[in-house]
Amino acid sequence: MYETAFDTKVTYCEYRDDGKIAHADMFIHDQRVCLNDASAYLADTFGIDCTMHLMLTFNTQEELLACYSKLKEGSRPATPFTQTPYSELVGNFVDRFGVLWGFMVESN
Repeated sequence: MYETAFDTKVTYCEYRDDGKIAHADMFIHDQRVCLNDASAYLADTFGIDCTMHLMLTFNTQEELLACYSKLKEGSRPATPFTQTPYSELVGNFVDRFGVLWGFMVESN
């Protein structure tokens, strides 16, 4: 649906064991948009009900942590910040307004 609506293509896609999308990227109006099927996982695991997940990428851990330090007051973690095969630091949190954020250091 999104590929048709925005006249674009998925540029990257990774699936979970259950066949749902763990992570997918597409460019909409020259902006990278990250998509996933995290809502059921977050609801079941952390009690977070959401249909929108805003994902931001940073160039360095320092930039990520500086931004997070300004948003973390009143927030609650969704998934802990950790190192993964695709990022030196990635994690999710819900800010005090109920917005689910994903922060990730862009791997080179």
